[in-house]
Amino acid sequence: MTDATAADTAAAGFTERYGRAPVGVWSAPGRVNLIGEHTDYNDGFVFPFAIDQRASVALGSRDDRLIRVSSTFTPDAVEVHLDDLSPEALDGWSAYPLGVAWALGQLGADLGAVPGVDLHISSTVPVGAGLSSSAAIECSVALALDEHWNLGLDRPTLAKVGQLAENRVVGAPTGILDQSASLLAHADAAVFLDCRSLDAEVIPLGLAADGLSILVIDTNVSHAHATGGYAARRASCEAGAAALGVESLRDVHVGDLERAATLLDDETFRRVRHIVTENQRVLDTVRTLREHGAAAIGPLLDASHVSMRDDFEISVPEIDLAVSTAQATGAIGARMTGGGFGGSAIALMIDGLVPVIEREVRREFAEQGYREPTIFVVRPSEGARRDS
Repeated sequence: MTDATAADTAAAGFTERYGRAPVGVWSAPGRVNLIGEHTDYNDGFVFPFAIDQRASVALGSRDDRLIRVSSTFTPDAVEVHLDDLSPEALDGWSAYPLGVAWALGQLGADLGAVPGVDLHISSTVPVGAGLSSSAAIECSVALALDEHWNLGLDRPTLAKVGQLAENRVVGAPTGILDQSASLLAHADAAVFLDCRSLDAEVIPLGLAADGLSILVIDTNVSHAHATGGYAARRASCEAGAAALGVESLRDVHVGDLERAATLLDDETFRRVRHIVTENQRVLDTVRTLREHGAAAIGPLLDASHVSMRDDFEISVPEIDLAVSTAQATGAIGARMTGGGFGGSAIALMIDGLVPVIEREVRREFAEQGYREPTIFVVRPSEGARRDS
């Protein structure tokens, strides 16, 4: 489904559901994190880009104080009075869009002074693939409500809105990476984000000019950030920072790891080592891109995967097979992307190798008896926008 079709689907679905045309359609993309995994909630560095799959939301005005939300992926519609929005009152799929409305009120909007709305959501971002389908919904809704309610919030604040909704309403202890990528991205570029200061710089990737593609290999092994693995990794990082006497692992550097090994148990040390070395890999990736181009970053992607697999222990056999097969078939570099425990791998390669690597990955998955993967090329794309 193209971007235009996704927006049209949202608009048509709105009209079918609510019996009138929407006043506008907004969309926001999913993301691929090129490098920098689990560093965001440690005040570290990340380097994501937006993809060319998007969530679209059509919005219509109401003359009362109800907010209603429906979507293409469930027959159910949910409505709640704006005065009754709270984390405790929201659950299920509607917690994402309705959580955004609540979070806007926590970060500056006077929800007592705005009218109700009807929302209808359509998305082409694969669910459970580690491409942040949730942030795409959150950011499209945040942008739509900000404009419709004349709130005037800037995009870094809207990213905080999406993160707050994810943390407090959905219950997923994620950082701000996904929402920042979805809101701040540009075409053929990635967002170099300092998650402590929230300073962001858009860095050109130049993939098209260099004849390079990024292949996503969705293993179709589902994951859920609100479940224990992600929260356990975050708790390990916090314990490590406390034991080392620092505010966050952002304050620990590669040269400090020898000392850290003497203070921490083995598991906590390995969790810490991943974060510390991953932060350095993000910095090295940005520098290498600027100096030598995307074709030179492969070893950093490969090293990131080894760290996630062995130190942070968030990979799964299907992901490892996708990465190793891509590497063996000529990819410049490959790694798991996203929060882990399933989801997707990415592989950077010259354009001509796309069908070759895709064929080999499918063959290897079939030989191992794994579920057939979903494989597609992603193009670094622009961030959230109004479509109509």
